[in-house]
Amino acid sequence: MATVEKAIELDVAVSTAYNQWTQFEEFPRFMEGVKAVQQMDSQHLHWQAEIGGETKEWDARITQQVPDQVIAWQSESGATNAGVVSFRPLDDGKTELLLRLDYEPDGLKEGMGDALGFVSRRVDSDLHRFKDYIENRGSETGAWRGEIHGGTMDAPPGEAGYRESTTPMNDGRDIDYGGADREGTNYGGTRPDGMAGPTI
Repeated sequence: MATVEKAIELDVAVSTAYNQWTQFEEFPRFMEGVKAVQQMDSQHLHWQAEIGGETKEWDARITQQVPDQVIAWQSESGATNAGVVSFRPLDDGKTELLLRLDYEPDGLKEGMGDALGFVSRRVDSDLHRFKDYIENRGSETGAWRGEIHGGTMDAPPGEAGYRESTTPMNDGRDIDYGGADREGTNYGGTRPDGMAGPTI
């Protein structure tokens, strides 16, 4: 299993960054190679992406979600991957977004691309495109503020638990890993910068 860890600073409030990330069906707007993400329900996603010149499809399940803090996922079929994205408020209304992606290269071509740092560069580019996307908009296109803990969903008051986007485009991307609270209680580690929090 290979791992990529990236961080980026966003010039928007943590709630704006988090809300936009919950709009998984819009991921193709800023994630290279992602053709479509279909939101099956509040915990399950179906991905379609081009990897190494080949079209790949897989299903993923959100395993942990806490508003303004963390979203984690794990693939259940197809491409083997898992990940966690966490959000940390900074001064002046900015946000630090940290992403960890664990994946299993499939075949010789993907293995060679991984050795050459292809996935790392793609993730870095995706995060910079997300930064441009949300900063240029200045506000999120939609939001889902429910919580998921170990596979159990807890929708916010007054909601049926399904995510809604305010934009007509419904295609995005996401993956899941596993998560915990802001202090990293269930992550089993510390962040690369030594601060308390998820290991990503």
